[in-house]
Amino acid sequence: MICSVKQSLAITNGCDVFLRPKARLSVQGSLHLPSLPLKSFRRSVLSVQKPLHVSSIETFGSLKARTSLIKCQAYEADQSEPIELPKVDTRSEAAKKLKIGVYFAMWWALNVVFNIYNKKVLNAYPFPWLTSTLSLACGSLIMLVSWATRIAEAPKTDMDFWKALFPVAVAHTIGHVAATVSMSKVAVSFTHIIKSGEPAFSVLVSRFLLGESFPTSVYLSLIPIIGGCGLAALTELNFNMIGFMGAMISNLAFVFRNIFSKKGMKGKSVSGMNYYACLSIMSLIILTPFAIAVEGPKMWAAGFETAMAQIGPNLIWWMAAQSVFYHLYNQVSYMSLDEISPLTFSIGNTMKRISVIVSSIIIFHTPVQPVNALGAAIAIFGTFLYSQAKQ
Repeated sequence: MICSVKQSLAITNGCDVFLRPKARLSVQGSLHLPSLPLKSFRRSVLSVQKPLHVSSIETFGSLKARTSLIKCQAYEADQSEPIELPKVDTRSEAAKKLKIGVYFAMWWALNVVFNIYNKKVLNAYPFPWLTSTLSLACGSLIMLVSWATRIAEAPKTDMDFWKALFPVAVAHTIGHVAATVSMSKVAVSFTHIIKSGEPAFSVLVSRFLLGESFPTSVYLSLIPIIGGCGLAALTELNFNMIGFMGAMISNLAFVFRNIFSKKGMKGKSVSGMNYYACLSIMSLIILTPFAIAVEGPKMWAAGFETAMAQIGPNLIWWMAAQSVFYHLYNQVSYMSLDEISPLTFSIGNTMKRISVIVSSIIIFHTPVQPVNALGAAIAIFGTFLYSQAKQ
């Protein structure tokens, strides 16, 4: 092994230290190093492919000081510069935080716009099954065109992927239609207040059907969620049982969607954007025959003529907007899942629901009693506590 120690212009060859047992290291100046008793070494024992050099010994401080601070730098024999540890790129971290912030802002804004146009369409054209079908059809068309024109990279899927996706798509379809049915009967704010109770369904289903256990804090967080939703429902001025049950069914369906997604999609390397695109396509295939059976083209045509007579061409714009914004807000939410933790996503989902409730009350002038507002606040606060306790 080759080794050298230097200070100022005095150099001592490290080979003498290792090859002569009685050799001692002496350095000129005020620096004093203790004698190094060394055992004799055989030349054949020392075999290093990349020996290290001690490049320098530097003293710091006053010359009067008895003690010295020694600074050593090591480098490989075939390099001329000291080895440095990799530095954390603060710019990339800041860019990532900015990217997540943009995702969240787009997610909330797109969701608010979707709910506004969705409610406008349902008020003028109360056909939730067709409205749900158009939302999925628009998103599917957007992604198919993006893949065909190579604006977005098409996912690499196989039959196993689509088989695993099928139960997820069934649950997604039921949840989507049930939420749309709910919004066609009650205020947007009321639907989202009831949908804030989804964590309670998640815990109950996981506990009694899957046998999972949770910490006590998780169960305690369900008390404000259930109590707040119940208080808001009892004090709702425009309460409708179909609207209430639609929101409850939507909660249950989305819980099963998440369970199927976790269990069936493990190991499937598909990005968030393409995953939701595939989910939309399969949900559209599932939903279309049921929408035709429940409502049908005759009802759609008659309702469209009536709505056009009352609203005019704006109805077409509203239907297109709600379909496009539905796909965009869901796509951004799935894309954000690739960048953030589940805890951050659940907190963002809670804040999104608050923004939707407040904006819908302001835009549609929904009458709200103080007790109703208190119930909504308690339920949403319980959802926040749940997201903290679950982690």
